[in-house]
Amino acid sequence: MSLESVRNAYSVASEQYISLFDGGWQDHEDDTALVRRHLVGLAGPVLDLGCGPGHWTAYLHALGADVTGVDVVPEFIAHAQATHVGSRFQLGSMTELNVAEHSVAGILAWYSTIHLPPPELSRVLSVFRQLLVPSGMLVVGFFDSDSGVSEFDHKVITAFRWPVDVFAELLAEAGFAEAERLQHPVAERPDREYAAIAARRA
Repeated sequence: MSLESVRNAYSVASEQYISLFDGGWQDHEDDTALVRRHLVGLAGPVLDLGCGPGHWTAYLHALGADVTGVDVVPEFIAHAQATHVGSRFQLGSMTELNVAEHSVAGILAWYSTIHLPPPELSRVLSVFRQLLVPSGMLVVGFFDSDSGVSEFDHKVITAFRWPVDVFAELLAEAGFAEAERLQHPVAERPDREYAAIAARRA
């Protein structure tokens, strides 16, 4: 699945996606706490990679993080810049950034890796590690699975589910040490379970 196909699919669905987050969307309180614990108070910049309409970037900014939201979808960045005044956003790919290696204190990749085919995920996690300072933090959210890695028909474009243990193994292979994990169902979507891992650059 190409970057262009993902960008085009989200551009087509951008109004619906933006209205979802502007229409009273509430993140799970455990998710919010996990992100806050690991990405607020860091001594250096934080990147929200695949920031979408920008609500996580704005949340971290409000808590004092030196955060920049990055997304490949122009409609998302335009909306984020207009809506979350004071927060920083830029258009770009999360794997092709004009950012020096080992210069970022934290990365949030909140469901922004879900469209990566399994062979690509390890490479992208390695790119994240290269961006982070020693002991820098990565927080990644993804769809959980209890039956192996599998693709499914996401409402925008094909996405993948990952067993948490398998995702954790990929993080370890990429040079991360797991700090915390989180798993929970979503009441509105009984067919899906969400998961997140906070990991430190080893």
